[in-house]
Amino acid sequence: MNSNNLLVKKEKDLLYVTFPAFDKTGLVAHCFTTKLGGVSEGYFSTLNLGFNRGDANNNVEQNYKLVCDAIDIDYNKLVFSHQVHEDKIYVVSSSDAGKGGIHGTDIKNMDALITNAINIPLVTLYADCVPIFLLDPVKKAIGIAHAGWRGTVKHIGKKTVQKMIETYQSNPKDILAGIAPSIGFCCFEVSEDVAEEFKKKFTKEQCKEIIEEKSNNKYMVDLWKANKFTLLEAGLEEDNITVTDLCTKCNSDIFFSHRATDGKRGSLAAIMALQD
Repeated sequence: MNSNNLLVKKEKDLLYVTFPAFDKTGLVAHCFTTKLGGVSEGYFSTLNLGFNRGDANNNVEQNYKLVCDAIDIDYNKLVFSHQVHEDKIYVVSSSDAGKGGIHGTDIKNMDALITNAINIPLVTLYADCVPIFLLDPVKKAIGIAHAGWRGTVKHIGKKTVQKMIETYQSNPKDILAGIAPSIGFCCFEVSEDVAEEFKKKFTKEQCKEIIEEKSNNKYMVDLWKANKFTLLEAGLEEDNITVTDLCTKCNSDIFFSHRATDGKRGSLAAIMALQD
């Protein structure tokens, strides 16, 4: 796995990626996982991080502990939300520590999490959708947004930035963003009705860069570029946005991909915590 803008890290058999721009701040522990280095079996092999996929809970729990040990965060403080492909954002406080995982979470119908609490790791799950990492190194606040095509159309990245501005008085020009591995323009084929949803929410000029019509009433959509547009609209500096160059479907030997496996797969995780 080669990437020009992500740092690939290995801890024994565990393989994961980080954003160099985030690493350089020294403020966060973070990663986006691969499917390699865990204990799960079958089509969950091996680093499945989804508790609701049908895998044995003790396997998933062990997988999380492996990841947490590798990036030096507390497994018992992980905070999850119940993701529903919408655009709602939850403000996590230290009292939310430990919500999720094997015990479930009462943070329902939220596709983005933000916090300024120290050592409280945020977790969102993926298998082709777009993970958006956000870090304000000045106000010391973080966020992760889960952007499937519906969340992308709803501009969840922009809305998460706006929530950080509202909650933590963040200046968007200070915020670093990372768009992690997800399905690429090369593989994200959609029907006309989905393409029309993008045309309603993005400008004509943006759509020229986001959407390409094929000959069979199908369209290719660039979710990476679409989400970058929403972050720029939120006020982020282009130089502060790192966009992935790894497609999960093209690299389904390394990442879980819903499309590559017709849904027979585990889950990847985006994890980030402010460090003291």
